[in-house]
Amino acid sequence: MNKRNLSRGFLAFALISFILFGVFYFSGQIGWTGPWLILAFIGLAIAVRGFPLLKGFSFSLWIFTAVSVSMYYPKYFLGIGDFNYKLLIVPLLQIIMFGMGSQMSIRDFAGVIKMPKGVIAGIICQFTIMPVVGFTVATLINFPPEIAAGIILVGSSPSGLASNVMSFIAKANLALSVTLTACATLLSPILTPFLMKVFAGQLVEIDFFNMMLGIFNMVILPICAGLVFNIFSYGNVSRNSGVAQMIAYFLIIILKNVIALQTSAIAGLEFAISLLTDTGFFMVLPIAGAFIFKFFAKGNKDVLDKTLSLVSMLGIGIIITIITAAGRDSLLDVGLLLILACFLHNAFGYILGYSVSKLLKMDEQDCRTIALEVGMQNGGMASGLALQMGKVATVGLAPAIFGPMMNITGSSLATWWRGNPPNRRKES
Repeated sequence: MNKRNLSRGFLAFALISFILFGVFYFSGQIGWTGPWLILAFIGLAIAVRGFPLLKGFSFSLWIFTAVSVSMYYPKYFLGIGDFNYKLLIVPLLQIIMFGMGSQMSIRDFAGVIKMPKGVIAGIICQFTIMPVVGFTVATLINFPPEIAAGIILVGSSPSGLASNVMSFIAKANLALSVTLTACATLLSPILTPFLMKVFAGQLVEIDFFNMMLGIFNMVILPICAGLVFNIFSYGNVSRNSGVAQMIAYFLIIILKNVIALQTSAIAGLEFAISLLTDTGFFMVLPIAGAFIFKFFAKGNKDVLDKTLSLVSMLGIGIIITIITAAGRDSLLDVGLLLILACFLHNAFGYILGYSVSKLLKMDEQDCRTIALEVGMQNGGMASGLALQMGKVATVGLAPAIFGPMMNITGSSLATWWRGNPPNRRKES
């Protein structure tokens, strides 16, 4: 049986499973709906792999499978014994961010100089359109305060690697996309807490500096660790550049610990221990890992890329599953409305990002890039911050829904744009 026929078989299996789900649902036998819905998503996730235009949706369908399992059987995803699975969210997010950093280099920030108009426009759109739209949608639908705060938190977060992938698929300006993601992430420790304070401060308590430190721990330092790994893994930077970068990353670690010293009740000894711990985890360990990678993988970047990609996808799936299980009751109360709100938030991000870029008379490739950067957020970071706030079961629901949804809408939009390449004017 060839691959296409196998995919058709799984597609038929998925269709039959969906039909049985509907039969049991409408006959009132809810207990039997779970297995069939789960099997339907599994069949569909496997089936689309055999169709070139649809295989990009496979990951999102696996996420829907995981969400379905955690909705029907939440007790298995809350913890085991005295161990709460929520404790896995931050380490998983740090691994994902490390993977992001390992795929970057200092050159990704050079686009600020090469494409200042696109970068400035993209950053302004990112941190104005999405928080305002999130606040507006949450207010109009009149969500409970903590659910509304989660929507605003998604809008206040920077873009992530998913937008870079979609820009590549859409044949947009990939260099601009990577630069915007890098710059937005770098600005997030200040802008995300500030925007949350402005738009969600009346809904939930926002500790500006605690949130800032959370972003440093979950996002900035792991990305720095990835950048350090990149320097020592591939050796494609000069010695002077490498030394300058290492000094810069160490200064970022010092800055994080100085902020903690000034804003938290820690003593000098605790500051020293924290500084040494961060240096060990985010500088020494990546250097050791780089040499191990060079020894065993012989510097084969493809091996690393595939491994990190798999780990990132698994990490995202696990995070969403844990949050869904923890917030199951709240999700049952506002599920459909929250899905609608996340869709509107995501769609208006694309539409307004593209429209503002057009008004600024930017070329088509840049307009598409900014649309994807604005519409697609770092839901993982938002989930981690919701956990830090102690409200992962409420504030964390919007990021858990927004992530899979933006992958579906983003890949659909990118695929459509790929089939309609921009007509760029030839310049002499």
